[in-house]
Amino acid sequence: MTGSVPSRHHDIADDLRHQIKTGSIKPGERLPSEAGLAARYRVSTVTLRRALAVLQGEGLVEKIHGKGNYVRHPRRRIMYVGGWGTLDPWTAAEPTLRITVRSATVPASVHLKTLLKVPTGSPLAEYTCLSLEQGSPHGLARIYIPRDLAPACALDDSACREAATRFAVLGPTPATIRETVCARSPTPDEASALRIGTTTAVLAVTRIATDSGGRVIEAALLAFPGDRVDAVFTAHHVLDERQTEA
Repeated sequence: MTGSVPSRHHDIADDLRHQIKTGSIKPGERLPSEAGLAARYRVSTVTLRRALAVLQGEGLVEKIHGKGNYVRHPRRRIMYVGGWGTLDPWTAAEPTLRITVRSATVPASVHLKTLLKVPTGSPLAEYTCLSLEQGSPHGLARIYIPRDLAPACALDDSACREAATRFAVLGPTPATIRETVCARSPTPDEASALRIGTTTAVLAVTRIATDSGGRVIEAALLAFPGDRVDAVFTAHHVLDERQTEA
């Protein structure tokens, strides 16, 4: 590593970022140890870690516990499609993508009680879906369904697996879906699952599916790293009934 000796953490981050973007440090390459970098830049390890945290937050560097800091491979942006599914069919069908799914039965917390309109403690089927590309996570979904409405098919069934891959609705076919979308900091669990820094914004989606009778049949909590997702929503023009009657 060459160049002038920066004196503050953002100068160090600038220098390392430049080396990464110009190819001096290549994707997949392990950075020198934190102690070694601190000595090279003549700063404390605390200052050096602050610099690395900036790059981790930008998605340029990934810290792997017990191994060190590595330059990340360029990440492809994914597309979230508002409505009946989250990942578009082309993204979800990429051969480099895979999904891990864990299922469990959990009692409804106060938050889930509010979302699903069920009594506190009611049994819910919980599905935790993590979408990965070449081993790196890029989407997290926690899907909750009242236990009596949980899909009878196993998640190794092709239809259920396809729905899980897209983070689509897993329960009964809904009549309506309501989505609330915001950008926020990740929770500690989200940051750990997605391997991102706590300063990296996530696109968070709360999706509520209801049947024709108004019963909530599914609540999904989705999180995507904000620097790796595009969100697409389609607006449908509704004619004013008074104009159509004229």
